[in-house]
Amino acid sequence: MTSGFESILGQERPIRLLTTLLRNGTIPNALLFIGIEGVGKQTAAMAFAMACNCMAQETEHLFKGTKTQAENGHTTPDQITTTGPCGCCRSCRKIQSGNHPDIILVEPSGPFIRIGQIRDLCHTLAMKPYEARVRVVIISNAQAMNPAASNALLKVLEEPPNRTILILTAMQTSDLLPTIVSRCQHIRFNPISRKNLEALLIEKQGVHPDDAKIITTMANGSFSKALSMINPMNHANWRNQRSWLINEVEFLSSRPIGSLMAFAAKLSKNKEVLADSLEVIKSWLRDLVIYKYHPEKIINKDLSDKIQRSSKKMTVTSLLSKIYDIQSAQKNIQANTNLRLTLEVLIMRLARD
Repeated sequence: MTSGFESILGQERPIRLLTTLLRNGTIPNALLFIGIEGVGKQTAAMAFAMACNCMAQETEHLFKGTKTQAENGHTTPDQITTTGPCGCCRSCRKIQSGNHPDIILVEPSGPFIRIGQIRDLCHTLAMKPYEARVRVVIISNAQAMNPAASNALLKVLEEPPNRTILILTAMQTSDLLPTIVSRCQHIRFNPISRKNLEALLIEKQGVHPDDAKIITTMANGSFSKALSMINPMNHANWRNQRSWLINEVEFLSSRPIGSLMAFAAKLSKNKEVLADSLEVIKSWLRDLVIYKYHPEKIINKDLSDKIQRSSKKMTVTSLLSKIYDIQSAQKNIQANTNLRLTLEVLIMRLARD
């Protein structure tokens, strides 16, 4: 089973930064992994915890000078020399199976990470690690911390325990307290490029190239989302969702305003797939433009006849304007503007001829 850094696909730069920290022994007390869901942040955090404790690289002087860590905010330079876990030693296997007492995973309880969870963590951190040379705390989806939990964690970051590394994962820094962000070293995980994601689906998962192109567009750089879409349980769902969105957009100009507002309301209620939905609409409009010049380069190849008919009805200027409207709406949504209002404005603009 692949469980080290080699299992994290399309993230060469973050993995290079992590292995450099390990090689140089300059590991900070707190790391913040930033990036969208499904690009390998938590997998990388677990692989890093394994590398920090891999017994294949163990040396006698590891973690004798624990004071240095507390004073300079890093592990001592000669303490960690490994660049990747072996995956086979007792420590690696325990971490891999989720049974290591010193590798602590904190996840949202419902929609939030609550103060009680952070208080329990503080109680654990007041004691020495049971057996690890480096205790690693992974706070997954740290943006889910409520204000009380965030403030409690801030105290831990201000006085970091010895032989302990905290790794926070979040989608963007703006979702966290600035004081927490400033106490962490940031490592950004980018969305996997469409070209790489498409190749992974074809070569590793056996997906048909035409399906891979569509799935890649809808997955928007998330490998886990792409895998979910090729799951037989979900395979029909994403096709149905795509068909519904395209049919809605096609007939917007002929619909009454009440119907347009209802479409915007439906999109705003399903926040989990909103980003994907906007990408689907954008890829459809893009195909209508591309078909006029290079029909062989469209993404939704299985809808080529439909694209041909729709492309003839619309001008390039109108289509490009609609694509720009979607991009503007996506930026506004990321900036936390009023979601319902943003989508209502977008749908009204897409309805224009």
